[in-house]
Amino acid sequence: MVGMDGKPQGELKLPSVFSTEVNEGLVARAAISDQTKKYQPKGSYIWAGLETSARYRGRKEDYGSNKNRGMAKLPHEIQPGGKFGKVKRIPSAVKGRRAFPPKVETRIIEEINKKEYAVALKSAIAATANENLVKARGHALGSVKVPIVVSKDAENVAKTKDVQKMLLAIGIGADLERARKVRRRSGVGSRKGGKRYPKSAIVIATKDSKLLKAARNIAGVDVADVEKLSVLSLAPGAKAGRLAIYTQGAIEKLSAM
Repeated sequence: MVGMDGKPQGELKLPSVFSTEVNEGLVARAAISDQTKKYQPKGSYIWAGLETSARYRGRKEDYGSNKNRGMAKLPHEIQPGGKFGKVKRIPSAVKGRRAFPPKVETRIIEEINKKEYAVALKSAIAATANENLVKARGHALGSVKVPIVVSKDAENVAKTKDVQKMLLAIGIGADLERARKVRRRSGVGSRKGGKRYPKSAIVIATKDSKLLKAARNIAGVDVADVEKLSVLSLAPGAKAGRLAIYTQGAIEKLSAM
């Protein structure tokens, strides 16, 4: 455990959850499940393309049929004098219906069993203490040992600049600098203004901690209430091993898992 100045402040026994065997496949499934729960259901207007007078009059003996008129036997607008207007309604027509529009009843959430998710969450927490996995995610650790645990005093930090100083004192300045380098997406995404924002550390504290509000404005840094941890926050992009900073209070809460 370290203090706000980055100096060691004694030893702290980690909870048994950090000894959980890391199942990267299960963590990925749970992270994708979390991600799909944030999707916005989409659907088309129920009467899209149908608000028109057009109807099909191509049947052979139908009254007013367009048979033998040298025109497509498709739904045409009804005009005065029995004339035929533009083709409407069908997908190939201007302002026609879409062939296969999105539907709000489509199941877009990847479900996962509650017990599986609980195991995945423990596995994701344990991955934050695995130096190889943390480095594999691209975090610049240097000589820092994971997981990083700070004293309870850190939970009273109320200003972002003070949190920034604390993170630099801990020794993750290189990782914070890496997260500031926003990258443009390749291919079609680059032409649509798409950008990639690297993830740095996640600060995990207790519910009423002032630190949660103070740290959330730092580029690449996320915050999380220890009682509301999600797999996606610990494994962005469905890849386990995020650099995590726990407060002493958060570690005490994890002991109950």
